[in-house]
Amino acid sequence: MPQKRDYYDVLGVDTDASDAEIKSSYKTIALKHHPDRNPDDDAAVERFKEAAEAFEVLSNPDKRDRYDRFGHAGLRGGGGGGHQPGFSDVGDIFSMFGDIFGGSFGGRQGGGPRVRRGDHLQTGLSIDLPAAAAGCTRTIEISRQEPCSTCSGSGARPGSTPESCDYCGGHGRVVQSQGIFSLQTTCPACRGEGQIIRDKCDDCRGVGRMPNSVALDVKIPAGVDSGMRLCLRGEGESGSQGGSRGDLYVEIDVQKHSLFQREGPHLICQVPITFSQAALGSEIDIPVLEGRHSMEVPAGTQPGHVFRIRGGGMPDPRGGRAGDLMVEVQVEVPRKLGDEQEELLRQLADIEQTNVSPHRTSFLDKLRDWFSSKDHE
Repeated sequence: MPQKRDYYDVLGVDTDASDAEIKSSYKTIALKHHPDRNPDDDAAVERFKEAAEAFEVLSNPDKRDRYDRFGHAGLRGGGGGGHQPGFSDVGDIFSMFGDIFGGSFGGRQGGGPRVRRGDHLQTGLSIDLPAAAAGCTRTIEISRQEPCSTCSGSGARPGSTPESCDYCGGHGRVVQSQGIFSLQTTCPACRGEGQIIRDKCDDCRGVGRMPNSVALDVKIPAGVDSGMRLCLRGEGESGSQGGSRGDLYVEIDVQKHSLFQREGPHLICQVPITFSQAALGSEIDIPVLEGRHSMEVPAGTQPGHVFRIRGGGMPDPRGGRAGDLMVEVQVEVPRKLGDEQEELLRQLADIEQTNVSPHRTSFLDKLRDWFSSKDHE
C-alpha cells in the first residue's frame, strides 16, 4: 500500500495555516481536478479524492490536533478512538462540497431515494484499575433508533407506499448548470429523500425508525487508560433507505485506585516502613496487580527512595512492553512510643551525640509534684 502524503503538502499550505487558508487552497485544488473537468483522467480523480481527504482532517480541529501530534497513525482506529479518513468513491465527496460552495458538485443525479448511513453514537464506560490491567468484557445498554416494525422502516402506513417526489423526479437533488460545472443542491420538497410520504405510519409518524434499548458486549483490551475510545463498528444508529449503520464509540474511564497511582503505562505505589527496617534492612510484602510480592529493602535505605519493578505496571494495549511499578518507601515516625522504645532511642541518641528533646513528664506527674510541694510548705 503506497504511503500517504502529508496532508499539508497535499493542500500546499504551511502547518500553521489558518482555517481560511486551508479552505481556499482546497477549493482551488478541487476545482482544478474535479472529474467533470477531467473526464477519463484517473490521476485527476485520485488527486481530487486526496485533497478531499486532507481537507476533511485539517478542517476539523480535533482531527487536525491528532494529526499534528501523531501523523496518519493518530487517525487510525484503536485506543485513541480515531478513524482513518478516506473516500471509496468520488460521489462520497459531493456532500462535502455543499458545505463549501453552497451546494454539491457532480455531473450525475441519484437514481432514487437517497441512501444515508446512520449517525455515530457515543457512550461512556467506567472500569476499575485491575480490570483495565487484565482486560475484560462488559455489557452496556444504549438507546438507538431501530427500523419501525410496523412499517418496516418505510415510514408509510401499512398498505400504502411512499410516492416519488415530483419536484426532483425522485432523485433527491436538483441540478443547475453553471458554466462547465453542474451544481447540485438538496431538493427542498423532499429534503433529499427522493420520495414523499403522504400517508404516514401511526407509530413512527413517517420517520421510519423508533427508539429501542439494546444490550451490547464490549471487549476491553488490557492496558486501556482513561480517555481512550473503543469503536464498535455498525452498532450506531440505523441508516435510512437501507443505508448501513453508524458506529458506536465507547469512551473508557479508569477509576482511581487506593494503592496505585497511574502515570501512563507506569504505576506508583507508596509503601510505609519503620525506621528500623530502613536502617537495618528488611524483606517486606508490597502490593502488585496480581496480589502480593516480596521485596528486599537494603540496609540504609533513605526516605523517599524508589524501587523499580520492571514490567510490574500496565500492559500496552497495542502489544508493546508493559510499564513498570515504582515503589516509593516512606519512613514512618511513630506518633507515640512505649517506655522501652523511648529508652532505646535515647540510648541511640546518646551514642550519636544527637540533641533530642528531654523526657516530657505527664500532666499527672506534674500535678503530683505540685501537690507534694504544697504539702511540705
